Amino acid sequence: MAVYSLPPELIQFYKPHIQFISEKAVNPDRRRYAVEGEAEKHYIDLDRFGDDPLEKIPVFWSDAVEKFTEDSLRAHGIGPWAAYFTFVQLTQAFEHKDLNGILRLSADLGHYLADLNVPLHTTQNYNGQLTGQEGIHGFWESRIPELMSSDYALWVGKAEYISQPQQAIWEAIAQAHTQVDSVLTFEKTLSENFDPDRKYGFEERNSLTVRVYSKEFTKTYALALDHQVERQMKKAIKMISDFWYTAWINAGQPDLSTLEGNKSDEEIFLPNPKVKARKHDNE
Repeated sequence: MAVYSLPPELIQFYKPHIQFISEKAVNPDRRRYAVEGEAEKHYIDLDRFGDDPLEKIPVFWSDAVEKFTEDSLRAHGIGPWAAYFTFVQLTQAFEHKDLNGILRLSADLGHYLADLNVPLHTTQNYNGQLTGQEGIHGFWESRIPELMSSDYALWVGKAEYISQPQQAIWEAIAQAHTQVDSVLTFEKTLSENFDPDRKYGFEERNSLTVRVYSKEFTKTYALALDHQVERQMKKAIKMISDFWYTAWINAGQPDLSTLEGNKSDEEIFLPNPKVKARKHDNE
């Protein structure tokens, strides 16, 4: 969807690669279990910084490291800075007309920006594990759109230039974080009124029978949230498109119409026992 918000010059470039980018957009998640330093790029635990965290955390990486140390920042998530550094790398890939780099970094940037628009990526209670709501992460960001996204109106208008990308990232995080309470509170309230056999159901997936949130509970929760998931998805789409467009502009609007290269390079993901990544499933 982000591709179709771009100007014609970029639609012409991106459209033939939509499937490739969509498939590679999951690579950052696959990397979480294989590459040290990847897992913390997907979130930031704002509530680890006390009251009014956005008043305490510097926008710029060097200032934040000076104030908190890099180890401390990585322990609580470096999502906003990782997204910005990926944006910078994408700009450089555009400058060098590096086809593989543009596609790979476009996919990575899209993933990081989308993650930062998910409220539960901004809190230490990321899976409801601190409030007895384990599984709410996947419920919010996967089960709801799985059942309801076919009814979402996802056109977000034309891409716009972002003059202050780092500030824009932090504004998105701040907006997402304000919704953490409603994400948790509404689920807990509904759970008190649903028997377990109504809250959960079973479905066949990959020849396995798995427990899932029931359609009734999912739709009731989504209604209580008043289209929150759809709104955040649209914000993510718009932000991705804006950042791709801005990277291209900052690179000098290179002509991509004759760009050629190898886009088939595959990343290899081997589980690394040293890597500890957060789990967002029901377990």
